[in-house]
Amino acid sequence: MSQLRVSIGQCSDKGLKAINQDFHGVLVPKEPQLSAKGVAVVLADGISSSDVSQEASESSVTGFLADYYCTSEAWSVKKSAQTVLGATNSWLYSQTRQSQYRYDKDRGYVCTLSALIVKSTTAHVFHVGDARVYRLRGDDWEQLTDDHRFWVSQDTSYLSRAMGMDSHLEVDYSAHPLIEGDVFVLATDGIYEFVADKFVRQAIEGSHNDLDKAAKLILEEALEQGSDDNVTVQVVRVDSLPEQDVKSLYHELTELPFPPVLEARMEFDGYLIIRELYASSRSHVLLAVDTQTQQQVVLKTPSVDLRDDPAYLERFLIEEWIAKRVNNAHVLKAVSHTRKRHFTYTVNEFIEGQTLTQWMIDNPKPDIELVRGIVEQIAKGLRAFHRAEMLHQDLRPENIMIDTTGTVKIIDFGSTRVAGIMEMSTPVEHHNLLGTAQYAAPEYFLGESGTVQSDIFSLGVIAYQMLTGRLPYGAKVARCKTRAAQRKLVYETLLDEEREIPAWIDGVIKKAVHPFPEKRYDVLSEFIYDLRHPNQAFISKTKPPLMDRNPVLFWKSVSLILALSIIAILSRC
Repeated sequence: MSQLRVSIGQCSDKGLKAINQDFHGVLVPKEPQLSAKGVAVVLADGISSSDVSQEASESSVTGFLADYYCTSEAWSVKKSAQTVLGATNSWLYSQTRQSQYRYDKDRGYVCTLSALIVKSTTAHVFHVGDARVYRLRGDDWEQLTDDHRFWVSQDTSYLSRAMGMDSHLEVDYSAHPLIEGDVFVLATDGIYEFVADKFVRQAIEGSHNDLDKAAKLILEEALEQGSDDNVTVQVVRVDSLPEQDVKSLYHELTELPFPPVLEARMEFDGYLIIRELYASSRSHVLLAVDTQTQQQVVLKTPSVDLRDDPAYLERFLIEEWIAKRVNNAHVLKAVSHTRKRHFTYTVNEFIEGQTLTQWMIDNPKPDIELVRGIVEQIAKGLRAFHRAEMLHQDLRPENIMIDTTGTVKIIDFGSTRVAGIMEMSTPVEHHNLLGTAQYAAPEYFLGESGTVQSDIFSLGVIAYQMLTGRLPYGAKVARCKTRAAQRKLVYETLLDEEREIPAWIDGVIKKAVHPFPEKRYDVLSEFIYDLRHPNQAFISKTKPPLMDRNPVLFWKSVSLILALSIIAILSRC
């Protein structure tokens, strides 16, 4: 199995300026961060009109390299980088506002910034300002960024976008698939305005084994050609990309042996088995006691029948990884494990209570306030997933527990999609449809990837089932494999003559479970708010006709209209 390897060369000089307002940096982390976060290359260029822009450049680069690697491993590169850049921009802007330059932003803490993140088999480019990022692939030389400059005339232009220039930061982002041998060049305007593209390519090709030398040659050429600005250039070459075949992945996943068949009263790896809680063809779940701490825990062991399935093993092991990274009162918590494990299994907290499936059996006609409370707690847990750029993708009553205190917790993360992990190279094919068909959003059956709206659909179905005991479309959703078929789905109203459910609630649930994701709620908070607060749009749609609401007023109105009509006719005679 090969890993990501890059070669980097860089060089910077003040040139003819009194000080160097550019700043640059590179960080090549060791595993596991190399796979999880990638290699970061950053370049910032201060503006000459400011006496403090070199501080902005240095803060932007050092802050990015430090903070990017502190973001969640579950986040995508895009979210991680943009979050860090947004925070840095706010800090720079506030520094200017608190200084003597608060009325002249061109003299404040302002700089350009371009960053290259190489993760797995993709290059991620982030850019604001007028430094540039190029890619050299064979003989193809391509500029990957646009200059953020406003041209007043042929000779006069102004920087239109930069770090610290405004309270709001707009960052250009692009992703580029990699092949071995790709070369990226990051350069300030003091370089690219004076060095021909042909010279850059020749310098890189002529110094193949010493990219620092190539960077220095490019910098010296810029100065010889009359560059009167600070000059900085970085050269990044992709030497190898991560490759992993199914065989090597299987060996990695099965480094620890499968547990033996576990039964009550057995001692296993420091745990005393109490009893079996649940068993299926995919896993065995057991209640156990940690013999050191006397804490009750839940052990989950993989199915022996699926021991030759790398995709299954990968999903099984990632569940505990997810549980350790989603810290929320309404999400199953992983138990910290200090002892060395000798087998493949996971350890989670024990929840004493019942599944939502059993709760619905025990409460066939629950009060609407009880339903609201449960849905709101599920939403809080689900929101924790979404904030971590995760989609649960298998939200169903069997995967929701209600403990003895009434606290609702989401369990089972075997289908969860993690943005940061999806960016990593793997030979295992992951299918979009991982959840349970009755609760899965219609877009999954079209082969599309899930979104936040997909989880909202599942939550809406659960809310509908709690109120009615049935599903909004029956079993028809799973049979609809085209958009045309999905258009024919007919929502069955949850209103019932025997239930005291406000009519506008039906509109809320109907929107949450709409067949098309773009017509559902955008975020969970909107759905939860509408469950408690009558939405005028749903009130007007569900409002009964005047004859039903006030028959006397209806017939009075009809009589008045008839009387006025007769008077109008007689007046014409």
